[in-house]
Parts: sequence; C-alpha cells; structure tokens
Amino acid sequence: MTDIPVTASPVTDVYQRPLRDLRISVTDRCNFRCTYCMPEEIFGEKYKFLPHPEILTYEEITRLTRIIVRLGAVKLRLTGGEPLMRRDIEQLIQGLAQLDGVHDIAMTTNAFFLPQKAHALREAGLQRITVSLDSLDDATFRKINGNRSSVEQVLTGIKSAQEAGFDPIKINAVVQRGVNEDQIVELARFCRDEGLILRLIEYMDVGTMNGWRMDQVVPAQEMVERIDAAFPLKPVARNYQSETALRFEYADGQGEVGMIASVTQPFCGACSRMRLSPQGGMYTCLFATEGIDLKTPLRDGATDDELEAIIRGTWQKRTDAYSEQRTSATTDRKKVEMYFIGG
Repeated sequence: MTDIPVTASPVTDVYQRPLRDLRISVTDRCNFRCTYCMPEEIFGEKYKFLPHPEILTYEEITRLTRIIVRLGAVKLRLTGGEPLMRRDIEQLIQGLAQLDGVHDIAMTTNAFFLPQKAHALREAGLQRITVSLDSLDDATFRKINGNRSSVEQVLTGIKSAQEAGFDPIKINAVVQRGVNEDQIVELARFCRDEGLILRLIEYMDVGTMNGWRMDQVVPAQEMVERIDAAFPLKPVARNYQSETALRFEYADGQGEVGMIASVTQPFCGACSRMRLSPQGGMYTCLFATEGIDLKTPLRDGATDDELEAIIRGTWQKRTDAYSEQRTSATTDRKKVEMYFIGG
C-alpha cells in the first residue's frame, strides 16, 4: 500500500467534509443476536436474509472501493453482520490491500471465528481488529447476545488475534442503562491489564428494531467519571479531525480509553464516513433512511467513470447531521438497520 493516496480528485460535501473513511458491510448475517442490533424476536430462524446472488461479489466490492479511494477514502473497515461469516474473506482483504491509496484496513468482529481465521487475516493484509465485547460477566453477555456465545469464546478469539500479531486490539462495548453499565470499570481494568484499547459506545437509535429509548443511554461523561474514580484519566487530542472517539489516557501511562458519544456529544461536523451495504447500497450516514443503489448500474455495465460520477455527486450533495438534529420526531422515523451497514 502506498503512503500517498492516489485520487482522481478528492470530494467534499455541502459542509466541506471530505470523504476519508469507507465502511464495507460484507454480509447481513450474524451468528449473534444482540439485543441492540439483531434482537432474537425479530431475527429468528425464519428470518430471510439476502440470497447470495444479491450480495456484491468480492470483485465488485474491490472495484467500487477502488473508485471510492480515488475520491479520497484512505481508511477501510470491514463489517457485517459478522464479517467472518463471509466465506474466504481473506481473499477480499488481499485484493483491497493491493489498492493504491489505501492506508489502513481494519475489521470489526465478534471474535467468535478468530481462532480459525486470525493468522490468515493477518497474512492477507488486515492491519487492525476491533472486537465487540459488551460485558465480562458471562450471564450479562449471554443475555445481550441472545445466548449465542460465552465470554470465554470471545476472549479466546482475542488471544488468537494477539498471537497472530494484531496490536493493539480495540474492544467496543455498547453501554445500556440497566443492562451493563455496572461493567464499565471491570472492562477498563481488563483492557488495561491485557494491553487492549477500550471504546465505550453510547447506546444509539440506529435502525428501528432495537426499542431504543433516551433513558437507556449512559452519557459518555458518566462513563468517564466512573473510570476516572478507579483509574485517573487525562484527556488527549483525537488522532485526526474526524475520529469518532473522545480519547483519554490513564494518568499512570497504562494505556487509553475512548468514548463514542454520538448521542450526548455528537461529532457530525467532522464526519467523513461513507458506508457500503452488502447489497451495494451507498449510505452517507449511519442513521440514513435509504441508500443509493450502486449494484444495478455496476451490473448493467456502467464504466468506472460513470460509477464515480454517481458516488461523487451523492457525496457533494450530502448534508447529513442526524445526531446533531436528533429529536423525538427523527428517532421515530424508519432508518436503515445497524446490522445492514455495520455500525
């Protein structure tokens, strides 16, 4: 991968926000049934996921990514659903790693399949891994994930990723009032001891199926105060302008923790993220109501220049700032589900 992005011409939106990050959801399927994403009562055995022919092939994903990178994207993140449910995903990573202009390739995973996949992912060119782990208490974790995994299975996956050379590994935890806020300090302690970077995420109103309520949100400030009481913290600057996390270092120098405060301290003003769904939909906001279909023109024979014109034109008209405009009216509107565009 090159150090300098090869771009046709970087694109900015109405608010002069550049396109910098591309999140690629490679599948709508997941082996977990987390209550805030794919609740079991909706996504049961009879739920119909996308048939394979409707999902973008790896060649199609790579082609669209090459075009989006030309427009300024330098950071790629593979998501799902659970991305490791997509067969031979290391082949996609290998193709993406060869694209000029890509600086960083990461993946968000529940870690269940990492013991079988970690080394192959590393060899293919994956650079960073983020693992979702919402609690260290097994009963709480099973309640959140639909009883699909123990904590120990996820910890085994994390260990496999460490052994494969991924360092540092980030841990994402979605915090919900009355569910797992009592685990915040223990998660911080565990990540400090294991050399992991914890990211605590405010419970968000993504999609319409998780029954989100504002009183279930644990504000980032409260999470900071809980950790600071046990392990003193000091704030540090974001690594780059559009980074989502509010970062803090431990005063004793033993690592860092971050807060993703999309609800109480929204960061729409610097958002540089585009999302690509498994079906080839392009979304310019996590809270979007609909996407722009790229699969149809791609399969109908559109040239790279024609696809680039669609993508460029969509981003140039972008005005998304949902978290800064959130009201009871907007939270009730129909929005794309998180499992479909990867959070």
